[in-house]
Amino acid sequence: MKSLFKIVLLTLLTLFTVQITQAQVKRNVRKLCDKAVEQIEKREFEKAIQTLNKAIKKDSTFPELYIRLGDVYNFTLESEKSALAYHKAIALLEKPDPILYMFAADEELKSGQYKEALRDYQIFMQQSKNKTLLEEVEKKVKQCEFGVQAVKNPVNLTPVNMGGGVNSEWDEYLATLTADEQELIFTVKRPRDEKTICAFCITEEDFYFSLFEDSVWKPRKPLGPPVNSSYNEGAQTISPDGKYLFFTLCNAESGYGSCDLYWSKRVGGKWSRPRNFGAPVNTPAWESQPSIAPDGKTIYFVSNREGSIGGTDIWKTEMLEEGLFSIPVNLGPVINTESEETAPFIHPDGTTLYFVSDGHIGMGGRDLFFSTLLADGSWSTPLNMGYPINTHADELSIFINASGTRAYYASDKEGGFGGMDIYYFELDHHLRPTPVTYMKGQIKDADTREPIEADIEMIDLDQNKVITSTRSDPFTGEFLACIRTGTNVMLNIMHPYYLFYSENFYLKKMASELEPILKDIYLQKPEKGNSLVLNNIFFEFDQSTLKPESFVELDYLVSFLQKNSKIRIEISGHTDNQGDDEYNMKLSVDRAKSVFDYIVSKGIDPSRVEYRGYGESKPIASNETEEGRALNRRTEMMIIDNK
Repeated sequence: MKSLFKIVLLTLLTLFTVQITQAQVKRNVRKLCDKAVEQIEKREFEKAIQTLNKAIKKDSTFPELYIRLGDVYNFTLESEKSALAYHKAIALLEKPDPILYMFAADEELKSGQYKEALRDYQIFMQQSKNKTLLEEVEKKVKQCEFGVQAVKNPVNLTPVNMGGGVNSEWDEYLATLTADEQELIFTVKRPRDEKTICAFCITEEDFYFSLFEDSVWKPRKPLGPPVNSSYNEGAQTISPDGKYLFFTLCNAESGYGSCDLYWSKRVGGKWSRPRNFGAPVNTPAWESQPSIAPDGKTIYFVSNREGSIGGTDIWKTEMLEEGLFSIPVNLGPVINTESEETAPFIHPDGTTLYFVSDGHIGMGGRDLFFSTLLADGSWSTPLNMGYPINTHADELSIFINASGTRAYYASDKEGGFGGMDIYYFELDHHLRPTPVTYMKGQIKDADTREPIEADIEMIDLDQNKVITSTRSDPFTGEFLACIRTGTNVMLNIMHPYYLFYSENFYLKKMASELEPILKDIYLQKPEKGNSLVLNNIFFEFDQSTLKPESFVELDYLVSFLQKNSKIRIEISGHTDNQGDDEYNMKLSVDRAKSVFDYIVSKGIDPSRVEYRGYGESKPIASNETEEGRALNRRTEMMIIDNK
C-alpha cells in the first residue's frame, strides 16, 4: 500500500515538475514513459525497467523517467538502484519537490546507507511543510543517527553454521533448545508432498530435531506424528526441561482463527496428540510464536487480537493447570508500539525478554531488542542488540542458551547449505541475560529405587516466587530444572505419598564457570525414623532468630503436617565444632525452639512437634573445612510417629 501511495504522489509530482519541459520532450519518449507506467500498474516490473532504459537512451534529460525507474526498483526491493534513480531525477530538476529527497532517503535507509539517508531526510525536513510526513521522518532520522553510531561501534559476531546434521538445501529457522543443550528442535520448510493439505502451497513447514552426541549434532530427524501433520507447523518453543512443546498451527479445522497456539507433552519419550489452547487464548484473530518461561506457567506469544496497541503485540498468559490458560494480558507500551512486535523469547532466567520490533528505534526494518522484567513487574526500556546482529534488513528471531553465552539465529548468508540455515555465535557480555545452569537426574523411591513422578520447584527465597516449575517423567523419573545464578534459590520436590525434599543453591559463578548439577534424588516414605535436612532454614549469625527467607520452607513443612495429620515430628538443631560444647548445645536448642514456635504459630498442635538440640555431637561432614562445617550447621526434621 505504501508503494502504491508513492506512485500516486509521484504522478502528481511529475505533472507539476515536468510541465515546463513537456513541450521539449520527444513524443516517442513520452509514449515510452506512459507505457512503463502501464507496466508498473500491471506489476510487469522487468518489462517496465526495459522500457524506461530504452527511453533514457533516447533522452537522458527527462526526470520523470528516473522517478519511474526509482518506483520500479522500490517495488523489486533494489533499494540502492532506487535511491540512485531518484537522485538522478533530483539533479535534473531545477526545483525538485522535497518529497523526492524523502523517497531517496527511504531507499538509502533500507539499504543501510545511513549517512546518505540522514542527509536527504534533513534536506526534506528543511524544505517540506507537510506536518504528517515530517512527523514520520523525525523517527527515521533517529534510526539513521542510531545506525551511524551502531556501525561505528559493532558488537562481536562470528557466526558458525550448525552443520549438515541440522541444515540442508531447504530453509531451516526458529531454533529452540533444551536447557541442557542436548536437543535442538527447529522448523524446516520443505517441498510439499502428496499429503500436504494446503491446496495453493508449494512448501510445507514441519518440525525436525537433532541430538548433540559425541560433541556433534547428529543427523536430524522429523519430529513425526502426532505433532507433525499435513498442515503447516512452526514458530515453536520447547520448555527448558524438554517436557512441553508449544507451537503454531494455521488454517486447521480445529482452529479458532487463521493461526492458533497448540501444545503437546512428552511422556516416556513420546509426544502426545497436540491440543488447541482454546479460549481465551485463541481467538478469530492471529495467535502465534509462543515462548514459555522457566516457571512452567507463563507463556508469551504474539497476536493482533482486539486490545493490541499496534499491528501485532506481545501478550502473556498463564497455564493455570495442564491445558487450562488464563485471560491473556498485553505487555504494555514499554514493550509494544504502534508498529509490530514479534518473535518473543523469554530466557530460562525468567526475566530477560528478547523480541523483534520495527517500532522501537533501530537500524531500519525489524530489529532484535531485549528488556528485563523488574522486581515491581514492569519492563525496562528495550535495548537494541546492535550491529551487525541487527542490520538494515529484517531480523527474524533469536534464541539464547541457558548460560547466556551463545545465541542461535537463522540466516541465508552465503556459504551455507542453501536457503536459510541455523547459525550460532558467542554473545557479547553486555547482551547476556542472567546465567542459568540446571540440575538433572532421576527421582526415585528410596527403598524400591522405582521412578517417581514428582513436582519440582525452584523458588526465589528473597521474593518468595516460583522461578522454575516442572515434573519428573512418570515412566523414567527423569527431570531437568533450571537454576538461576545470583539468587538464593530453594529446590523443593513434592509427592503426596512421600516426604518432601529440599536443597539450597546460591550460585555466584560466571557463566563460563557454571557446571550442571547431575544428581539422582531418593524420596522417603513418611515412616517412623525417616528424617530430612531442612536446607532452607537460616538464622542470624550466632543467634536463634529466623531470617525471613526461612519462612518459605517452614510454610512447606506446615503444609506437610496439615496434610498428614497423624504424623508427629522432632525438630533438631545442630552446630559445627567451633566454640565450646555448652555454648553450641544452647544455640542448637534455641534454634530448634525457634522453628517449633513458628510451626505452632501457624496452627499445628504442639503435641505433634518436639524439639531438641544436639550441639556438635552429630556431625554429617568433616569439621576441618568450611564446607563441612556449613553442612554440620543444620536443622533436621525426623518422623517420630505415624499412626
